[in-house]
Amino acid sequence: MKILLLGKNGQVGWELQRSLAPLGEVMALDRHSTHACGDLSRPEELMHTVRNYKPDVIVNAAAHTAVDKAEAEPEMARLLNATAPAALAEAAQQCGALFVHYSTDYVFNGEGQVPWQESDTTAPLNVYGQTKREGELAILKSGCQHLIFRTSWVYASRGANFAKTMLRLAGERERLTVIDDQFGAPTGADLIADVTAQALRQVLALPATEQLQHTGIFHLVAAGQTSWHGYASHVIEIAKRLRPESEWRVQEVAPVPSSAFVTAAQRPHNSRLATARLEASFGLRMPTWQDGVERMLAEILSSS
Repeated sequence: MKILLLGKNGQVGWELQRSLAPLGEVMALDRHSTHACGDLSRPEELMHTVRNYKPDVIVNAAAHTAVDKAEAEPEMARLLNATAPAALAEAAQQCGALFVHYSTDYVFNGEGQVPWQESDTTAPLNVYGQTKREGELAILKSGCQHLIFRTSWVYASRGANFAKTMLRLAGERERLTVIDDQFGAPTGADLIADVTAQALRQVLALPATEQLQHTGIFHLVAAGQTSWHGYASHVIEIAKRLRPESEWRVQEVAPVPSSAFVTAAQRPHNSRLATARLEASFGLRMPTWQDGVERMLAEILSSS
């Protein structure tokens, strides 16, 4: 099996290089690749890459994810999040490849307290969410076989993330203020990559006539829920337990509303996603968000 992976050096893309390797030959690209085009800002050349490589699976882990920056450059966000996925979906349809794509809870309006279902009405609050929804619709319109995984609050031990920021601030300040009215489930890039590989393996093992029942849009997040304040508090509690000898200055993690921080893009208050369809379709049980965060912290703190 031949797999074309785009966005190889992003948080999810990096983990996908590992999780997809046992499934077949993986050609992993990013926008700097020279042997083939992996740049989402060049959709026509992306289609040329697909036609030349003739993959069985295309996995798109690249996107415009700078939520606030997207407000200032909507056309670039649309190019990367909608136009390029549309081109890839069309190319997938032409060569008969299964297309895997990642989307976001930001396609919803963020209201309420109930986890969003895949079938709920979408109503994005910002440019990022709008362009990601446009990408979803373009993939559906193409008619290609697809797996679209909506996720949220993604982190990885590699690169910058919220937990690392909290750890740094906990060593610098006695009092932290963290938003307590936005809710979701911190979800590791490694979990997303592993679930992707599991789902791919199962779908591709089915007869072609049965694959359609196991494709579509799925919500993929860790189990449970918390606020950013709860997330930060848990990170600091675990860090103090793992590294009691460190000089932690923080004495208080104070909860504050979203209005305490002015951002260019409006954020949803409810980022909860229901994963029942994913679990039932692929026989999975999602681990709690605490499991993944604690594992990440053990890795970060052991190497620092």
